[in-house]
Amino acid sequence: MINDFSSLLLPGERIDDLQFVNLRIIQSPAAFRFGMDSVLLADFARVRKGSRVCDLGTGTGILPLLLYGRAGDMTCDAVEIQQDAAQRAQRSMRLNGLDEKITVHNRDLKDVRSFLPHGAYDLVICNPPYSPQRASLPSPKPALRAARQEGECTLEDIACAAAWLLKSRARFSLMLPTARLADAFGVLRKKRLEPKRLRLVHANVLRPARLALIEAMLDVNPGLIIEPPLIVKNPDGTDTEEIGRIYHLKPEK
Repeated sequence: MINDFSSLLLPGERIDDLQFVNLRIIQSPAAFRFGMDSVLLADFARVRKGSRVCDLGTGTGILPLLLYGRAGDMTCDAVEIQQDAAQRAQRSMRLNGLDEKITVHNRDLKDVRSFLPHGAYDLVICNPPYSPQRASLPSPKPALRAARQEGECTLEDIACAAAWLLKSRARFSLMLPTARLADAFGVLRKKRLEPKRLRLVHANVLRPARLALIEAMLDVNPGLIIEPPLIVKNPDGTDTEEIGRIYHLKPEK
């Protein structure tokens, strides 16, 4: 891990401590920054020591970092079409001494067949743009627009890439708004990705779920397990015990 990190930062960038096995990440306040959804997805995904992982649309590189922190030893190909974000993620890997374990590709995920191997991955993970094209007002900032809203890359494109990359019976994990669940299940099955696990995320016990964590597997029989809901806040507004676990927070004495 690099200790003198000044040479890795561009003007306006900062280093954030992930508070997890000494991992750090380079972010820019002017660009898209990871949020709770990425942290929840990294916790939901099943990753094992020695896994070969691909992150589609890695953005800041947060998912490979958190998965590496959990598995302790894995390799990852992280794909990101935006040059600034990809270069920032590459520098984050150097910062953590992981550039030989996590390779960032500044490429379009729709072209994975041309630069990543077929049927070679144990896990594909993706935190895709939440809004379909024209479903909401686009952000005036291109980087934020690409992260939040489908443009040239659709959910079907992502599922197609995942199906190409995965080994038979391997896993694809993603997070979407609950409003897109019906569409997502249809797209996944079209690409031979059978939904196997579903977990809904609630802001608190009185609010309807707005986000869904989904795990699909390639070329397996149907059979969906709906896991207990993930509740973010207690009635008094404090974090639930599970959120404390996911964020590695020490309980108050």
